[in-house]
Amino acid sequence: MRCTILASGSKGNCTYVAGSNGSLLIDAGLSAKETFVRMTKTGCDPDRVAAILVTHEHGDHIRGLDVLARKLSCPVYGTQGTLAEFLSHRRTSDRPLQIQACQYDTAFSAGEFRVLPFATSHDAAEPCGFVLQENGSKIGYCTDTGIVTSHMLDLLRHCDGVVLESNHCPEMLANGPYPESLKRRIRSNRGHLSNPAAARVLQTLGKDVTQVVLSHLSEINNTPERARASARDGMGLFFEEKTLIVASQEGSSPDSPQEILL
Repeated sequence: MRCTILASGSKGNCTYVAGSNGSLLIDAGLSAKETFVRMTKTGCDPDRVAAILVTHEHGDHIRGLDVLARKLSCPVYGTQGTLAEFLSHRRTSDRPLQIQACQYDTAFSAGEFRVLPFATSHDAAEPCGFVLQENGSKIGYCTDTGIVTSHMLDLLRHCDGVVLESNHCPEMLANGPYPESLKRRIRSNRGHLSNPAAARVLQTLGKDVTQVVLSHLSEINNTPERARASARDGMGLFFEEKTLIVASQEGSSPDSPQEILL
């Protein structure tokens, strides 16, 4: 599998995962036009996309979903809560869509991939992460969560690579410009994972996961350097054995690839 970050951050999230005979998109937080531009720029073939997986209904994850799913003529998978919110409040058209509901901890097939949704902890209707398996490789996708539970850790531990949120530096958040109510939301168990929290996850995973993408960094309350340094501390002695990539809002490009190969 090849996992390419097309965009990661509060302005839009989208990830392309390529397998041997097809591909998936995780989230559609860019406009459809921009998503096609970025796929083309990074060598990601839109014609191979078998489905779009949606983690939750916030705008930075579904902004382009309606148009993109119709242009790609592919189904959209999300939990019942996520899809209900999308269909009731977020759609931009009444044209038909292929919608498929999924359930926590119940695997399904999307193209050549086996997909296992799992519960995350975020202030959304029914948010989830995903474990994707194809051709003997597994990747875990875990973003937009205030905590990582023991169940989530058990799933991620059996992956070859993970895309893991490392949203904010606690010190920068505390001293930053956000109102206190928003700071409390971000810090809460239903908010976003901090750099130290992500580092603890990586410390727990130890040597089991060899490729890591740090994702959903705040442009206001974090820096790539801080996120990387914190993750490196968490990896400890295993750091030299791992691939560590810090994703950005600009996503992957030929000059700055943000992707992992499994």
